[in-house]
Amino acid sequence: MGGFFGIASKEDCIGDLFYGTDYHSHLGTKRGGLAVCGPGGFVRVIHSIENDQFRSKFDDDIAGMSGRTGIGVISDTDDQPLLIRSHLGNYAIVTVGVIKNKEELAKRAFETRLHFSEMSGGEISPTELIATLINQEGTFEAGIASALDAIQGSCSLLLLTERGIYAARDKWGRTPVVVARKDGSTAVTLETCAFPNLGFRTEKYLGPGEVVFLTAEGYEQKTPPRDRLQICAFLWVYYGYPASGYEGINVEWARNRCGAFLARRNPIAIDFVAGIPDSGIGHGLGYAAEARVPFKRPFVKYSPTWARSFMPQSQILRDLVARMKLIPIQELIEGKKFLFCEDSIVRGTQLKDTIQRLYDVGALEVHMRPACPPLVYACKFLNFSISRSEFDLAARRAIRELEGDHPSDLRPYAVNATEQYNAMEEKIRRRLNLTTLKYQRLEDLVEAISLPKERLCTYCWDGSEPAE
Repeated sequence: MGGFFGIASKEDCIGDLFYGTDYHSHLGTKRGGLAVCGPGGFVRVIHSIENDQFRSKFDDDIAGMSGRTGIGVISDTDDQPLLIRSHLGNYAIVTVGVIKNKEELAKRAFETRLHFSEMSGGEISPTELIATLINQEGTFEAGIASALDAIQGSCSLLLLTERGIYAARDKWGRTPVVVARKDGSTAVTLETCAFPNLGFRTEKYLGPGEVVFLTAEGYEQKTPPRDRLQICAFLWVYYGYPASGYEGINVEWARNRCGAFLARRNPIAIDFVAGIPDSGIGHGLGYAAEARVPFKRPFVKYSPTWARSFMPQSQILRDLVARMKLIPIQELIEGKKFLFCEDSIVRGTQLKDTIQRLYDVGALEVHMRPACPPLVYACKFLNFSISRSEFDLAARRAIRELEGDHPSDLRPYAVNATEQYNAMEEKIRRRLNLTTLKYQRLEDLVEAISLPKERLCTYCWDGSEPAE
């Protein structure tokens, strides 16, 4: 998905910018970048982070950078930040999100004889496209508003000028943007876990479509928020960092509540509860506390040299990473009946291997409780479940086995306890070789997060979406 951090300070901001951006490393897969505005103008550095950590790539660069304002990004798409020279002035820009009508917007630009730099594979940089849309207007405020209106999908952004930083949240608020203060500095972030250790105090959660302008003295609203919020519920389930909060709701707190709901719905006799590290741990702890059974770690993650398993683009590499980083502990597994929580079942390919390894070292029963409902619809707003086909999703593969390539109606599969839902769930259980499988109910997930359903994007589970 990607994440960003920006800061305007009365003093040099490089240290805070570096560490604030680094707190988003769990979100991105391809590029990290920093841009600062200092006495000599704009300075930008971009590195690949596909095989190395953000910190190790930028250690040498920050020693030669200085400035009082800056933006940083962890990107899972294009090289960022971009430096732009336009009639509005010089600026740097970073974006987070997915532009679904990118080709349509590019075609409109071509009709006015504009052009774009070509990325590898013939793609157009989404960040450059956003900058081009902004440049069509007479002010930054008007340009940002026009760009947000034109986009189908989602896009939040930071725009660094010589005077300060514009921060904008996408028009549906699918990704969070949060402002904080400390003496002499104003910062903006996607992940609030970047704030505490840098001494910042959260002051404002931007609303959908809202735009603010940040300086060292504070922030000023430039565009008011829209009424309709559709923040991605999957942030609390998986993507978000446990120490972060969105709309004032902490991720770990919500995950503990998810686990508690799972325990209440389907009680079962087991020896202990586990969580697939790392994103299943919060859910598992909540389950164990509610069920009053021990929480143990029957497998541990070796993370010093193995990246996150969703990062490699090849399924073979993803499976290898998933296998190598999870190490089973036979002494805890052999002869035991246990249940583990996981954030979700997306494809299920890595999970099947993990489950088999548990049986191989002596597990008697392996039960699973995903923290969210089956993914019946492929995400079309943030692309958290990037696949070549919707049929890569475990739920859609099961539906295909039941009904073929063209099911008459997907809606019954998205409603808990219908005949179609139960058949799909059983197909997935058998494929994964689980003793039992019971998904989280959507109404329980919504209650665990504690926002009204109409303020959450739940498209991937029930196909619901607001009209554009």
